[in-house]
Amino acid sequence: MTTGVIIARFQSPYLHEGHKNLIERVQEKHATLVIVLGISPVSGSRRNPYDYFTRERMIKKEYPNLVILPLCDHPSDESWSSQLDQLLSNTFPHGSFVLYGSRDSFINYYHGTIDTIELLDSSPANGTDIRKELSERVSESPDFRAGIVYAYYNQYTKVYPTVDIAVFKNDKTEILLGKKANSNKWRLVGGYVDPEDASYEVAAKRELQEECGNIEVSAFIYEMSHRVDDWRYRKELDKIITTVYSCDYISGIPKAQDDIVDLNWLSIEQLPDLIMEDKITGEHLPIFEKLIEKYLLVHD
Repeated sequence: MTTGVIIARFQSPYLHEGHKNLIERVQEKHATLVIVLGISPVSGSRRNPYDYFTRERMIKKEYPNLVILPLCDHPSDESWSSQLDQLLSNTFPHGSFVLYGSRDSFINYYHGTIDTIELLDSSPANGTDIRKELSERVSESPDFRAGIVYAYYNQYTKVYPTVDIAVFKNDKTEILLGKKANSNKWRLVGGYVDPEDASYEVAAKRELQEECGNIEVSAFIYEMSHRVDDWRYRKELDKIITTVYSCDYISGIPKAQDDIVDLNWLSIEQLPDLIMEDKITGEHLPIFEKLIEKYLLVHD
């Protein structure tokens, strides 16, 4: 007897009408129904917020007799297809199967040996719209608050990438430093890397322009990277790692903007005294020490 197999993600907080329609249509054709749930390598994202066990329990609550199996995503369609075929043959050693999919399904990516059938979904409901709607809704229930804790605890710990830029002039004897509104200490200009940035160098160029205006500088030179001792993350598992670049000033008038309220050219020779006087932001101390070692000693 042929087993019906639905390949899907079910990344929704509940089974919507499209899900139920798909399951019940396949159940009409087969005595045994298997659902293979795709497992994303990214733990907890907007596209894949629910882990395997959460989705399995959701489906089992309404369809307790279904067989539900996990299958990890793979960058190779051929390898993924082979793993799917192997998963089914291992679970049902002498079984035969038909694979079912619906809107935006796996079928175009499947290169295995099992027959596939696409079932058109007449339901307007879809997981993307449901997730978007729920993202704007706050509930007072304890389950809602517990769900937030569960989601954060089941994410991978993260590194937030930033860039810092040392702009030099006059044969690297002067450096451009800034201050933020909430601090009277000098710092390098820079900020967080955006997902839209094509590279750290692109991020550095964008941050420099956002905080210093339209100044022209030479090509960026990599100086160092290090984990930042940012006070906001000292008690968190997530951390910041910055990549530091240097460049030479060519032209233009630096203008403090964005979250920088003051910009000034300072002599490299001033930096040791500024550190001693606690006038350099603590997060940037390792960077300044490295720059002093590299550039101040060159001129001594």
